[in-house]
Amino acid sequence: MAADWLKDAVFYEIYPQSFRDTNADGIGDFQGIIEKLDYIRSLGCNALWINPCFDSPFKDAGYDVRDYKKAAPRYGTNEDLYRLFEEAHRRGIHVLLDLVPGHTSEEHPWFKASSKAEKNEYSNRYIWTNHWFMGCKDLPYIGGETERPATYILNFFKCQPALNYGFFRREQPWQLPTDHPDCVATREAMEDVMRFWLSHGCDGFRVDMAGSLVKYDDEKKTGTSAVWRKIRQMLDREFPQAALVAEWSDPKVALRCGFDMDFYLNNWGNGYSTLMRDYEDPDKADNSYFRRDAPDRDIRRFLDVYEDWYGDTRELGYISLLTCNHDTVRPRFSLTTDELKLAYAFLFTMPGVPFLYYGDEIGMRYQQLPTKEGGYFRTGSRTPMQWNNGKNLGFSEGDAEKLYLPVDPAADAPTVEAQEGDPDSLLNTVRRLLALRHQQQDLQSDGAYAPVCTEKGRPFVYRRGQLLLAVNPSGDTLTAPVDARGRQALFSIGSGKAGADGLTVGPQSFLVLK
Repeated sequence: MAADWLKDAVFYEIYPQSFRDTNADGIGDFQGIIEKLDYIRSLGCNALWINPCFDSPFKDAGYDVRDYKKAAPRYGTNEDLYRLFEEAHRRGIHVLLDLVPGHTSEEHPWFKASSKAEKNEYSNRYIWTNHWFMGCKDLPYIGGETERPATYILNFFKCQPALNYGFFRREQPWQLPTDHPDCVATREAMEDVMRFWLSHGCDGFRVDMAGSLVKYDDEKKTGTSAVWRKIRQMLDREFPQAALVAEWSDPKVALRCGFDMDFYLNNWGNGYSTLMRDYEDPDKADNSYFRRDAPDRDIRRFLDVYEDWYGDTRELGYISLLTCNHDTVRPRFSLTTDELKLAYAFLFTMPGVPFLYYGDEIGMRYQQLPTKEGGYFRTGSRTPMQWNNGKNLGFSEGDAEKLYLPVDPAADAPTVEAQEGDPDSLLNTVRRLLALRHQQQDLQSDGAYAPVCTEKGRPFVYRRGQLLLAVNPSGDTLTAPVDARGRQALFSIGSGKAGADGLTVGPQSFLVLK
């Protein structure tokens, strides 16, 4: 069963290099996060997910870990991170770190030892073939770069050798079974990393590429799931309130093997992508559900998958919807501020544990930028947080050319300072939405959900417990054949009217009725 505190959790994701720089070196740091904890709490967020902050050569923005137990010096020391945990807890904020269990950097001491020709305790910590001229079917590999006369398997980029959790289906003698002592040792080493940070105040982990551990796994991920069940057993014994969220986007699997939450990720063409990012087909117009002028709006494109997952897993854990993340084009790329308000209203009032990406609360724009630290197209969503109209938009007092990435150069770049005093701003709309979620138990993670009206050409109407909610992203007034007599508006964006003859929802409007 999921950690108790997740019932009323709302997460804020921080890309640490881009959040707040306090020493003018152009890169964000732990002290910058600490200084902005009160701001994060003011949003209504009571939990953090911090992207990788361990020692790394940063060929993939920290997802290439060189030392799992050492904070990256660019952000500060271990002691600074421990203090961040303490300051967050003092404000009622839980903190998840980003765990990368499927691979390390090629500079990790484990890999350096594993690369040696002579056998040692780390020889099988990674996946090696038995000859320098042999690859591995269907898996990327590298050869010719180590003294060991073999090739090694990659988990993603060239700089990320795959850790060895074994093969579920073995085709070669060098492919170890998942119960081989050296594969078990890999899992135990990762458990040791988790113990280390949990014992210093971390509250759990977002798990990168959670389904990637066991190779040649079956469609049900039986081998990888068994590894996570073992890890969950350890956590339940030693840290029962530790939370895990999977980067998996398959909650039917993830929530059955020990994860409390699983992200509904923005994979092109899936249900989530149809909400805000349905623009990747060059032959078709943007048909995102929350676009005011979507040519063929249909909430069922999202619900058909979501409700199948929800119905199967609602007793097991949570599906997490997110405004964006560090791998996804910011929603402001294609949506106006008014459209974002409705999209966020929907995301923050659905079941599960929601995640707000830093800067989305002010509608930060996606920037067209060359790749930085393996970001490629994702780089444009990783630009510095925009706090005010001062130097570097309040991110850093350093010189502009030293910044990790440039800030939005537009004269009307959105900032926290500019939106603070406007009650109708996106920032303050987010605050009101999250305050409502915390106030109403029916809107929290485990509150009951049921669709009421999902027909095309009508508002989407749904129940959360005793509350009735409706959203109409279109530019027209729409009605739903729903008996809403006696109900009063608890929260609204735009306009609407409830009666026995139906629910009328004005253009670009959202209603919560009690």
